[in-house]
Amino acid sequence: MTPTKVTPNKVFARSFARTMARVFLIRPVLLPLLLLGCCAPAHATALPAVDAAALVLPWGGAVVALAQGLSALLTPVLVAAFAAVLARFGGPLRLLVTDALVERLVRNATDYALNAVAGAVQGRRLTVSVGSAVIARAVQRALDQAPAWLIRAAGGGEGVAEKVFRSLPLEAAATAGNTLEPALEHALGQGTARETRKAV
Repeated sequence: MTPTKVTPNKVFARSFARTMARVFLIRPVLLPLLLLGCCAPAHATALPAVDAAALVLPWGGAVVALAQGLSALLTPVLVAAFAAVLARFGGPLRLLVTDALVERLVRNATDYALNAVAGAVQGRRLTVSVGSAVIARAVQRALDQAPAWLIRAAGGGEGVAEKVFRSLPLEAAATAGNTLEPALEHALGQGTARETRKAV
């Protein structure tokens, strides 16, 4: 195939024809067309508005069904995972919370007893007789105010008395025998029962 030779006259003729078409055909016609397209006549009817509520997606039902199926499958799995987490951490967490509540019970009962017993001053060393009276009053307050399950968690009245005994600033002569035992006997009436238990 032989290449066609383009002469400079042909190039000039083509460019002249394009320029003439732009000047005489496109420009006079294009401007009125643009003006007519932008200005709508008064008798033109408006396009119907699309109602957003009437828009129906054909895949909406499939998405709802898929979500329901996934929730039906995942709900038992999530419940089982939650139960496993509770079983794993529930015991230690329950013990931690119970210990904190027992400590709070002992602190509140001790503070009450220190304010209620004559001769007891918070922060000062207590004598044997005053310490015994404070322990007895604290045990009585705990038994009167605390729920039964918390008293059981504290070890009963004896457990509360021992915890109060350890938390009090007592003088050096105070021992469990001369301070704690009289307090238990006064608060719980267990002096004779404890002696018989020791004898057995």
